[in-house]
Amino acid sequence: MDFQVVVLAGGSSKNLTPLVSKELPKPLLPVANRPVLSYVLHQLEQNNLKDLIVVVEGEDTALVVGAWISGTFIDRLHVEIAAVPEDIGTAGAIRAISHHLTAKDILVVSGDLVSDVPPGAVAATHRRHDAAVTAMLSSIPVSGPLDSGSSGGKDKAKKLGRYNIIGLDPGKQFLLHIATGAEIEKDARLPKHILRAVGQMEIRSDLMDAHMYAFKRSVLQEVLDLKDTFQSLKEDVLPYLVRSQLKSEALSNRTPQGEENGNEKVTSQNNQVFVSRILANSSTPSFHDHSSENPDGSAPTRKTHKCCAYIASSGSYCVRLNSIQAFMDINRDVTGEADHLLTGTSSDPNNNIGPSPKLGTKTTVGPHCMLGEGSEIGDKCQVKRSVIGRHCRIGSHVKVVNSVVMNHVTIGDGCIIQSSVVCSNVQLQERVVLKDCQVGAGFVVTAGSEYKAESLARKEK
Repeated sequence: MDFQVVVLAGGSSKNLTPLVSKELPKPLLPVANRPVLSYVLHQLEQNNLKDLIVVVEGEDTALVVGAWISGTFIDRLHVEIAAVPEDIGTAGAIRAISHHLTAKDILVVSGDLVSDVPPGAVAATHRRHDAAVTAMLSSIPVSGPLDSGSSGGKDKAKKLGRYNIIGLDPGKQFLLHIATGAEIEKDARLPKHILRAVGQMEIRSDLMDAHMYAFKRSVLQEVLDLKDTFQSLKEDVLPYLVRSQLKSEALSNRTPQGEENGNEKVTSQNNQVFVSRILANSSTPSFHDHSSENPDGSAPTRKTHKCCAYIASSGSYCVRLNSIQAFMDINRDVTGEADHLLTGTSSDPNNNIGPSPKLGTKTTVGPHCMLGEGSEIGDKCQVKRSVIGRHCRIGSHVKVVNSVVMNHVTIGDGCIIQSSVVCSNVQLQERVVLKDCQVGAGFVVTAGSEYKAESLARKEK
């Protein structure tokens, strides 16, 4: 498709402490025993989008991630690794690598996106509309444990605390208004000039920005150069393009007769021009050449661009791994109802068990579990809806429920682990009880300890 793909993979993440570290950067955080970055790369490969720039934070992370990609996707993808400083934001990361961008269109994907929505469909929609930007929107994911025996099931979903207010045209093709959670308080206010301009708009609060965007490269670079303080694609660049799409059309049709007390008016005729250009999926070249004068009457500087939306079907899976709860949710889903994302890893639809785990007598492993290769579990243990990593040693009379245990973990006899994350090389001595906890890599929990809703980690040297 002649798309350059930029994967924003990150590196460290305060929201994922203590799961990520210098030794285990975010792109390599395991989801169902494979790095989260592998899900995005696999999807891109399946859609024949193989010319990639993977952007990571820091030179050390670049070396580790680059080595993993080289070993895993050798001869399958053409990948360039680009290291950028930490905390410059998604827009800052694109700005830092802009000299590498040469294609007409750029597809930007977050490296923490676990999804079955084909990136090629977003790219095709972008090309079909000849848009300046096309953003992928999807349903807000279900969050929190889903116990199969409980009533209500997904009706008990915890909604995200922050909503997006998204305005779409009646055909759900064009983005007319977007306000991110950070901007929204109790009341959402919509400027009258927007409503006057578009005439008809569908307001949605049940969609999330999935952080997959197709950009016209020339437009993206123009905005990044013009607005050098923009740090976020989601919170700065996309809303700016959506606003300027509307504002420039209204301003360009401004007449002295249409102004009263400094307020801009849009005549009904001009409204029809706007609707025909923005909402009727115009494909005429002149659409993109339209510009508006500056308030001081100087030469026009802003062009009208089409901002489009690709809305994933309601049955699609689309979650970003940007919190510890999301990490738990994705592990649960990928080994459960979204196990199609684990293509080719298991012939058993209910259990994904590696080639050589050893199970003791009277030990039960329930459905929707994953056991990594080389792991051993003692007698009379129970594993339910959990992921166990590679080369773990689990004693007898151990219960692991709704949890993720990473690689090379030792768990003593009589331990109970519920709704927790145990990172690699952790040692849990006998009779440890963990509920809603996170245990950082290499930590030792002493015998008989009980913790609830705690984050346990070694102090950084």
